[in-house]
Amino acid sequence: MISLGLRLAVAGGRPAVTRLTVLAAAVALGVGMLLAAVAGINAVHAQNQRYSWLNSVITDAATGPPAPDPALWSVREDYFHGHPMARVDVAVSGPDGPVAPGMTALPGPGEFLVSPALDRLLREYPADQLRDRFPGREAGVLGDAALPSPESLIVVVGGTREQVGRIAGATEITRVVTVAPDDCGGCEVGIGSDGIVLILSVVAAALLFPLLIFIGTATRLSAARREQRFAAMRLVGATPRQITRFAVVESAVAAVTGTLAGFGVFFAIRAGLARIPFTGEPFFPADLSLTRTDGLIVALGVPVAAALAARIALRRVRISPLGVTRRVTPRSPRGWRVIPLLVALAELAYLVGNRPPTRAGQTFGYLSGIVGVMIGLMIAGPWLTMAGSRLLASRARRPATLIAGRRLADDPRAGFRAVSGLMLALFVTSTATGVITTIVAERGGGTIGSAGHDLVSVLVAPGVPANTVRLPSSVAARLVVKNPDPDPGNRHLPGLISCADLAATPGAGTCPAGAQVAEVFPGLTGLQTLDGYVTGQAWPASDHSAAQLATLDVMGVVVATDGSPAAIEHARTTLNQAFPYGRSAATEADFRGDLTRTLAQFQRLADVVIIASLVIAGCGLAVSVAGGLAERQRPFAMLRLTGVRLAELRRVVALETAVPLMVVSIVAVGAGLLAAHLFLRSQMHYDLHAPGPAYYVTVIGGLLASLAVILSTMPLLRRMTGPAAARGE
Repeated sequence: MISLGLRLAVAGGRPAVTRLTVLAAAVALGVGMLLAAVAGINAVHAQNQRYSWLNSVITDAATGPPAPDPALWSVREDYFHGHPMARVDVAVSGPDGPVAPGMTALPGPGEFLVSPALDRLLREYPADQLRDRFPGREAGVLGDAALPSPESLIVVVGGTREQVGRIAGATEITRVVTVAPDDCGGCEVGIGSDGIVLILSVVAAALLFPLLIFIGTATRLSAARREQRFAAMRLVGATPRQITRFAVVESAVAAVTGTLAGFGVFFAIRAGLARIPFTGEPFFPADLSLTRTDGLIVALGVPVAAALAARIALRRVRISPLGVTRRVTPRSPRGWRVIPLLVALAELAYLVGNRPPTRAGQTFGYLSGIVGVMIGLMIAGPWLTMAGSRLLASRARRPATLIAGRRLADDPRAGFRAVSGLMLALFVTSTATGVITTIVAERGGGTIGSAGHDLVSVLVAPGVPANTVRLPSSVAARLVVKNPDPDPGNRHLPGLISCADLAATPGAGTCPAGAQVAEVFPGLTGLQTLDGYVTGQAWPASDHSAAQLATLDVMGVVVATDGSPAAIEHARTTLNQAFPYGRSAATEADFRGDLTRTLAQFQRLADVVIIASLVIAGCGLAVSVAGGLAERQRPFAMLRLTGVRLAELRRVVALETAVPLMVVSIVAVGAGLLAAHLFLRSQMHYDLHAPGPAYYVTVIGGLLASLAVILSTMPLLRRMTGPAAARGE
């Protein structure tokens, strides 16, 4: 029976082989994208796992046997050209200390290890901008096991126990943490559990859902033609079970071939995907891997799903051999189909003012609401298509418009199926863009002013007298912020600074008239956005006199630069050398850059989702339009024989796809922006900001590309509707 099914699958000659080839190619593309999404999830976990050793100060999270010789360990964040750099200071107490991944041993005093990306920077830039921050000699390069990403900037600096012990937060460890940050309570370096849940939720909701729809669409190619052929076989005596087996074999052959080719597509694009900064940093190509379980689920699941789809699609043939030839107009969709969409939006609206108190509750509430809206759009789509088709038919002035309207009204489900993927893509695009645009507008910080960008500051260890601050003449434009508390062990804000020093430094701020001392923040920037510092901050006066100020210890040192990257990095390196035991020197722009990088990470994530969704939707539209032409080949051929011009048929095909496309696009964009607004009001108490021009370019470009896909199928219409196509198979 299987061999007969294989023979029948290709018995139709070139049309049958073409049908199977197109089906296999569509399945291959869908499977390739599906594997890429699954591998991306695995890559996020693999990348996050390699952050674990940087959290070794969390001794409770360390596992494994302790090392005989403990080591002092401290992790601080440094910066270079706005990029974060992890600096690990260690002090070994013997030869058998703990060893981190990617190293054979921790560096000793006067040695340091660097990541490959940092090693390249050390060779490219002058020593006074980067190399001089690290005392001693470079003893080697960290292995890949220590690197979350090929572009990670990491340095491990060896020192004496006395030196490392003076660093705030230094901890003695005997084991290195090997637990991923998302499973580690208190771990700060890496992607936490909330971030992992967010990333995986976005991928699952925004990529896998459209991919599964696309694969399902591909398996339905030429379903109507198969139904007619199998109905004819029923008339000559084939049993329902035999017909089912023939259909399953035919679909499974194409699905198996497409699935195998899909694995080839995935491995062909894997290297390019690894360069996409999905989490803010690119992946190692090996991170984009598939587990055995992943491969088996896809390799077996797609053919099985295709076989089930074929079985379900032939339900009319199994009922009666005349179930296809005596087709009647299916029942029109009812208005209740919009209720699930309204319920999902109502759930998101309820969360405004009723946000769950736990992270898990919030994740479930928002994710279920967003997915519910997507499902609601899919359910409401046929009814929306029917409403658009009736409006089109009522206003028809040409035969093509009337035919297209009547055909859509006759089977709105089929008309909507062709554009369902694009509808989901537009919904995802609108939701992601609305959320990201608003967060950037509310928290992005705007244009960086001179005080936030040009002033490099460092907090010094408590108890440093002002007369001990020594900096080279190359950073003469420096300001010293004093600690108002005379007790060296305490540090209180705001700090104090001389008004004469402020007056000599443009952009650092001003004092009230007659004041000698001002109250300032250590970095000479406040708590507002950086836009307020373009012309300088007006600092409040202090009750301290200049004589009292001279007796106080130093809280921080600020160096004014001309704003060039070379000057900023030179000042940063100089301050780090002068004050090696506190937080690394940075600008306010660097600190705000942490938030900016987080927003950029979400923006890149949104871009990946948007582009992938549009690509998937475009492929699904192409498959649906081509499949629709193949299924209606004979009716169109009969219309041409009766005198209908080819141009009229082309208008019919264009209108049958363009009308539901425009209707569902408007609803999807509106639902996406509304869902974004409800999420922002509930989670962050923000009102939705209008998306930027890039959003409108993306939406219009996606719609124009979809119309181009429709137009690209028009040349097929002439060949498919010739006189020979009017004959039966």
